[in-house]
Amino acid sequence: MKKILSLLIVLSFVFSSFSQGMEDFIKWQLSVEKIDDSHANLVFIGKIAETYHIFSLKHDPAQADGTGLVPQFEFKKSPNYNLVGKPFEIGKPIKHVDDLGTSFIFEKKVIFKQQIEVLTKEEFNVEFGILFFQLCNDDGCVGPFDYESKLKVKGFIPSANTNQTLEDTAKKAQGASKTSSNETVATQQESKKEPNKEKDSNIVIFVAGFLAGLVALLTPCMFPMIPMTVTFFTKQSKTKREGIFKALVYGVSIILIYVTFGVVFTAATGPLGLNDLSTNMWMNLVFFGIFVLFAFSFLGAFEIQLPSSWVNKMDKQADRGGLIGIFFMAFTLGLVSFSCTGPIIGSLLVQAATSGSYITPAIGMTGFSLALAIPFTLFAIFPGWLNSLPQSGGWLNSVKVVLGLIELALALKFLSAVDLAYHWDLLSREWFVAIWFVLFLVMGIYLLGKIRFSHDSPVEKLSVPRFMFALFALTFSVYLFPGMFGAPLKIIDGIAPPRTHSEDNFRFVNGGLETGVIKDSTYEKFAADMHPVGDGSILVFHDLIKGSAYAKEKNLPILLDFTGHACQNCRKTESSVWTNDEIRPMLQSKFVIVSLYCDDRTPLPANEVRYSEMAKRQIKNVGNKWAELQIEKYQSFQQPLYVVIDHEGNDLTEPIGYTPEIQKYKKFLSKGIKAFKSKK
Repeated sequence: MKKILSLLIVLSFVFSSFSQGMEDFIKWQLSVEKIDDSHANLVFIGKIAETYHIFSLKHDPAQADGTGLVPQFEFKKSPNYNLVGKPFEIGKPIKHVDDLGTSFIFEKKVIFKQQIEVLTKEEFNVEFGILFFQLCNDDGCVGPFDYESKLKVKGFIPSANTNQTLEDTAKKAQGASKTSSNETVATQQESKKEPNKEKDSNIVIFVAGFLAGLVALLTPCMFPMIPMTVTFFTKQSKTKREGIFKALVYGVSIILIYVTFGVVFTAATGPLGLNDLSTNMWMNLVFFGIFVLFAFSFLGAFEIQLPSSWVNKMDKQADRGGLIGIFFMAFTLGLVSFSCTGPIIGSLLVQAATSGSYITPAIGMTGFSLALAIPFTLFAIFPGWLNSLPQSGGWLNSVKVVLGLIELALALKFLSAVDLAYHWDLLSREWFVAIWFVLFLVMGIYLLGKIRFSHDSPVEKLSVPRFMFALFALTFSVYLFPGMFGAPLKIIDGIAPPRTHSEDNFRFVNGGLETGVIKDSTYEKFAADMHPVGDGSILVFHDLIKGSAYAKEKNLPILLDFTGHACQNCRKTESSVWTNDEIRPMLQSKFVIVSLYCDDRTPLPANEVRYSEMAKRQIKNVGNKWAELQIEKYQSFQQPLYVVIDHEGNDLTEPIGYTPEIQKYKKFLSKGIKAFKSKK
């Protein structure tokens, strides 16, 4: 064996000294293959002499006793183009097994390609070298050879204009759809069906706001105000009817104040501003800092109060009497309770902002203020109920401590949103879940009376409600524990980073999930542009151009997914709906998924930054670009938004939003498949 290897090596060096001898064994033909207005393939076709073969890019010398050189490519750097991915080969190599082991080879003909992105309108040359390739037959090997040459490439439209091309395509698809067949749904008309989905989303936000208001009522800043305020109204009123009327005005004033704040907040930010708020680096870092600050305050480190001058001014206005005085009493309540309600309101507004709707924050604030107003009104109508309220005391401090621990947990959500949107990759899923596990474990132990914070009284007896809350906290911490090792945690989908945002994509645990993708030459060409989602078994593109090119080569419809890093329902869909056994096979083999992150903060090149009349603002990053496309084409900015389209951008289905019902989502996908086949 050693003699044979030595002979092969000697022959290789002998033949390598005759550079022109290469033409006797392989002849190269070079060409340029246009993909689109800014992408092309450099094509290298080698015609191989009879009996000889060249090694595949997939060949592993370690599996063939160290023999067989894999062709290597080297391209001279140039400002005129960028390489896209690595060189790839066309066709399936021959598997050859002999005494040396297993080799992968091509006979008679081999085709290599390298995709490039063209950055200039001018014609230019690509200088390259195919280094150290080798040809062999049954008698031995020749080479290694070193082939250098250059390819002339025509200047295409620069990639900066590609985005505009996409927008034009979207506009044409939108206009064409008005006269299309029954299978192709008119985008603008069908998008009007979306209010049902938006209505459902608004109901969820309203309920979330109402529940947040109930939680705010139990804080030490708000709870003691109920009997004090109601007693004031009943004593200042000459009749019971007058007291009830004033209490109703007070309750309506609370709602007006909070809803007005939500409306002003929305008007000041605009549709894209709402989305930017959810992933803006500085805004989220500020919210992260505020939540941590309030958490420490709740835990007893210090007290946070608004300037007393603000409160005193509102209090003086409240002394004026009449309806205006009642209104300013409600305003004073909001200021006094800010130290407890501020973080809750902030979290609610940021959650509502991810919907992209103008009215959603106002709806959330309506639910929040309604929960605050109802108790004041009811206790004013039925003052005898005040006797049934528990007395303020140590239990309110326990509520503050629990809220402090919860706020520390929620603070990580803001940090995670920035980490995902800016691709920092600092806060992996393991770290996020680990911190939550510890926080809820501490919460459970605290509620059992085993840990005390400042201002806490000793827990002499454990009440049933306190025990139940402790049981929930400890059970939830146990539920979180396996999540540090890759277990799905559907309860916190969208709050915690996705499972694919872990230190090793959980390959250590699951060994790598099958994606169902056929790994042919087309896959090899686009593999670098595919990204795992959900449990890692589904691959998506983040670029519409590349995803469309792949779909065209595979002859598959495109599932267009407008999503966001901070979108909770998007993560729920990916981890619960897409990974369902009825949905997963369809997405793996019958669709090409293009997920466009409308909150991706990756900056656009300077020549792509522009002012958008549609968005009424500068389009500065990748998220702005996809957000503008969604608003322009679908007149909606809710995420997630799904629609099946063909290779030309024509809609094959009506857009749908968050759809957790498996059968309904399956019907949506099936409709897209059927429409695509009918157009072929």
